[in-house]
Amino acid sequence: MFKKDVSLGARSKVKSSVQRAIRQKLLETYPGFEPYIDELIPKKASLEAIKLHIPDRVTLYTIDSRPILFQTIDSPLIPHLRVIHAFPDALPTIGIDRGAIRFVLSGAALMAPGLTSPGGRLPDPASNPGEREIQAGEVVAIKAEGKEEVCLVGMLKVGTEEMKKKGKGVVMDEGHYLGDGLWKVEVVG
Repeated sequence: MFKKDVSLGARSKVKSSVQRAIRQKLLETYPGFEPYIDELIPKKASLEAIKLHIPDRVTLYTIDSRPILFQTIDSPLIPHLRVIHAFPDALPTIGIDRGAIRFVLSGAALMAPGLTSPGGRLPDPASNPGEREIQAGEVVAIKAEGKEEVCLVGMLKVGTEEMKKKGKGVVMDEGHYLGDGLWKVEVVG
Protein backbone atom coordinates (compact mmCIF):
# COMPACT_ATOMS: atom_id res chain seq x y z
CA MET A 1 0.00 0.00 0.00
CA PHE A 2 2.77 2.43 0.93
CA LYS A 3 5.62 0.97 -1.15
CA LYS A 4 6.27 4.35 -2.76
CA ASP A 5 6.88 7.64 -1.02
CA VAL A 6 3.73 9.20 0.33
CA SER A 7 2.57 12.53 -1.07
CA LEU A 8 0.63 14.75 1.33
CA GLY A 9 -2.48 16.53 0.13
CA ALA A 10 -5.14 18.71 1.72
CA ARG A 11 -5.03 19.20 5.48
CA SER A 12 -7.87 20.06 7.78
CA LYS A 13 -8.44 20.38 11.50
CA VAL A 14 -10.78 17.72 12.82
CA LYS A 15 -13.83 19.11 14.63
CA SER A 16 -13.94 18.27 18.32
CA SER A 17 -17.13 16.21 17.85
CA VAL A 18 -15.44 14.15 15.12
CA GLN A 19 -12.33 13.81 17.29
CA ARG A 20 -14.49 12.40 20.12
CA ALA A 21 -16.08 9.98 17.65
CA ILE A 22 -12.62 8.87 16.45
CA ARG A 23 -11.50 8.29 20.05
CA GLN A 24 -14.65 6.26 20.72
CA LYS A 25 -14.31 4.23 17.51
CA LEU A 26 -10.64 3.56 18.29
CA LEU A 27 -11.57 2.19 21.72
CA GLU A 28 -14.38 0.06 20.29
CA THR A 29 -12.09 -1.39 17.64
CA TYR A 30 -9.00 -1.74 19.86
CA PRO A 31 -9.94 -2.11 23.55
CA GLY A 32 -6.22 -2.53 24.32
CA PHE A 33 -5.79 1.24 23.88
CA GLU A 34 -8.14 2.03 26.81
CA PRO A 35 -5.34 2.70 29.34
CA TYR A 36 -3.45 4.88 26.85
CA ILE A 37 -6.19 6.81 25.07
CA ASP A 38 -5.56 10.14 26.85
CA GLU A 39 -1.88 9.86 25.98
CA LEU A 40 -2.58 8.83 22.39
CA ILE A 41 -5.34 11.37 21.61
CA PRO A 42 -5.53 13.92 24.44
CA LYS A 43 -8.95 15.56 24.76
CA LYS A 44 -7.52 19.06 24.30
CA ALA A 45 -5.18 18.14 21.43
CA SER A 46 -5.83 19.34 17.92
CA LEU A 47 -6.26 16.35 15.60
CA GLU A 48 -5.53 17.02 11.95
CA ALA A 49 -6.65 14.97 8.92
CA ILE A 50 -4.34 14.87 5.91
CA LYS A 51 -5.39 13.34 2.60
CA LEU A 52 -2.65 11.30 0.98
CA HIS A 53 -2.17 11.41 -2.81
CA ILE A 54 -0.08 8.28 -3.06
CA PRO A 55 -1.86 6.03 -2.35
CA ASP A 56 -5.24 7.59 -3.08
CA ARG A 57 -8.12 7.49 -0.64
CA VAL A 58 -6.05 7.29 2.52
CA THR A 59 -6.43 9.73 5.38
CA LEU A 60 -3.61 10.22 7.87
CA TYR A 61 -4.50 11.60 11.30
CA THR A 62 -1.83 13.55 13.15
CA ILE A 63 -1.41 15.41 16.43
CA ASP A 64 1.38 17.99 16.59
CA SER A 65 2.68 16.72 13.22
CA ARG A 66 2.99 13.21 14.71
CA PRO A 67 1.24 10.45 12.70
CA ILE A 68 -1.26 8.64 14.91
CA LEU A 69 -3.73 6.75 12.72
CA PHE A 70 -4.52 6.15 9.09
CA GLN A 71 -7.59 4.89 7.30
CA THR A 72 -8.27 3.68 3.79
CA ILE A 73 -11.70 3.96 2.27
CA ASP A 74 -12.49 0.32 3.09
CA SER A 75 -10.62 -0.24 6.37
CA PRO A 76 -11.09 0.65 10.01
CA LEU A 77 -8.82 3.19 11.68
CA ILE A 78 -5.37 1.61 11.87
CA PRO A 79 -2.69 2.77 14.30
CA HIS A 80 0.58 4.02 12.80
CA LEU A 81 3.57 1.76 13.55
CA ARG A 82 5.12 4.43 15.78
CA VAL A 83 1.98 4.28 17.95
CA ILE A 84 2.22 0.50 18.12
CA HIS A 85 5.88 0.77 19.13
CA ALA A 86 4.85 3.12 21.95
CA PHE A 87 1.96 0.85 23.07
CA PRO A 88 2.97 -2.68 21.99
CA ASP A 89 0.30 -4.51 23.97
CA ALA A 90 -2.66 -2.58 22.55
CA LEU A 91 -3.17 -4.83 19.49
CA PRO A 92 -3.24 -8.60 19.05
CA THR A 93 0.21 -9.68 17.88
CA ILE A 94 1.31 -12.63 15.77
CA GLY A 95 4.79 -13.54 14.57
CA ILE A 96 6.56 -14.32 11.31
CA ASP A 97 9.64 -16.50 10.91
CA ARG A 98 13.02 -15.14 9.85
CA GLY A 99 12.51 -16.20 6.23
CA ALA A 100 9.48 -13.94 5.80
CA ILE A 101 11.14 -10.76 7.12
CA ARG A 102 12.72 -9.57 3.86
CA PHE A 103 9.48 -10.14 1.95
CA VAL A 104 7.37 -8.28 4.50
CA LEU A 105 9.80 -5.35 4.56
CA SER A 106 9.65 -5.07 0.77
CA GLY A 107 5.84 -4.78 0.78
CA ALA A 108 4.95 -8.32 -0.31
CA ALA A 109 1.68 -9.90 0.74
CA LEU A 110 1.90 -11.80 4.03
CA MET A 111 1.69 -15.54 3.40
CA ALA A 112 0.51 -18.21 5.84
CA PRO A 113 3.76 -20.26 5.78
CA GLY A 114 5.64 -17.34 7.37
CA LEU A 115 3.27 -17.60 10.35
CA THR A 116 2.69 -21.37 10.57
CA SER A 117 6.28 -22.61 10.14
CA PRO A 118 8.70 -23.01 13.05
CA GLY A 119 9.68 -19.49 14.08
CA GLY A 120 6.24 -18.10 13.29
CA ARG A 121 3.76 -17.51 16.11
CA LEU A 122 -0.01 -17.72 16.10
CA PRO A 123 -2.29 -17.64 19.14
CA ASP A 124 -2.68 -20.96 20.95
CA PRO A 125 -5.68 -20.72 23.32
CA ALA A 126 -5.42 -24.44 24.18
CA SER A 127 -2.02 -24.06 25.86
CA ASN A 128 -2.32 -20.36 26.75
CA PRO A 129 -5.79 -19.51 28.10
CA GLY A 130 -5.05 -15.75 27.92
CA GLU A 131 -4.90 -15.88 24.11
CA ARG A 132 -7.73 -16.01 21.60
CA GLU A 133 -7.98 -16.85 17.94
CA ILE A 134 -7.95 -13.76 15.70
CA GLN A 135 -10.72 -13.40 13.13
CA ALA A 136 -10.56 -12.35 9.48
CA GLY A 137 -11.00 -8.58 9.22
CA GLU A 138 -9.18 -7.83 12.49
CA VAL A 139 -6.15 -5.56 12.50
CA VAL A 140 -3.03 -7.18 13.92
CA ALA A 141 0.56 -6.27 14.68
CA ILE A 142 3.24 -8.55 13.24
CA LYS A 143 6.54 -9.18 15.00
CA ALA A 144 9.49 -10.86 13.33
CA GLU A 145 11.26 -13.81 14.90
CA GLY A 146 14.16 -12.60 17.02
CA LYS A 147 13.11 -8.94 16.88
CA GLU A 148 11.57 -6.74 19.59
CA GLU A 149 9.65 -4.18 17.52
CA VAL A 150 6.54 -4.73 15.44
CA CYS A 151 7.43 -4.64 11.73
CA LEU A 152 3.97 -4.68 10.10
CA VAL A 153 0.40 -3.72 10.90
CA GLY A 154 -2.62 -4.53 8.77
CA MET A 155 -5.94 -6.30 8.43
CA LEU A 156 -6.09 -10.09 8.18
CA LYS A 157 -7.97 -11.66 5.25
CA VAL A 158 -7.99 -15.02 6.98
CA GLY A 159 -8.53 -15.93 10.64
CA THR A 160 -5.77 -17.66 12.61
CA GLU A 161 -7.74 -20.92 12.94
CA GLU A 162 -8.03 -21.19 9.15
CA MET A 163 -4.32 -20.34 8.77
CA LYS A 164 -3.42 -23.26 11.03
CA LYS A 165 -5.67 -25.65 9.08
CA LYS A 166 -4.65 -24.63 5.54
CA GLY A 167 -1.07 -23.49 6.17
CA LYS A 168 -0.85 -21.73 2.80
CA GLY A 169 -2.14 -18.73 0.89
CA VAL A 170 -2.24 -14.96 1.35
CA VAL A 171 -3.37 -13.87 4.82
CA MET A 172 -2.78 -10.11 4.46
CA ASP A 173 -2.65 -8.30 1.12
CA GLU A 174 -1.09 -5.08 2.30
CA GLY A 175 -0.18 -3.18 5.40
CA HIS A 176 2.02 -0.50 6.89
CA TYR A 177 5.56 -1.81 7.41
CA LEU A 178 8.88 -0.49 8.69
CA GLY A 179 10.59 1.67 6.08
CA ASP A 180 7.57 2.15 3.81
CA GLY A 181 6.32 5.53 2.55
CA LEU A 182 4.04 6.06 5.56
CA TRP A 183 6.91 5.29 7.95
CA LYS A 184 9.14 7.86 6.20
CA VAL A 185 6.46 10.58 5.87
CA GLU A 186 7.37 13.89 7.46
CA VAL A 187 4.47 16.06 8.45
CA VAL A 188 5.64 19.60 9.04
CA GLY A 189 3.38 21.74 11.23
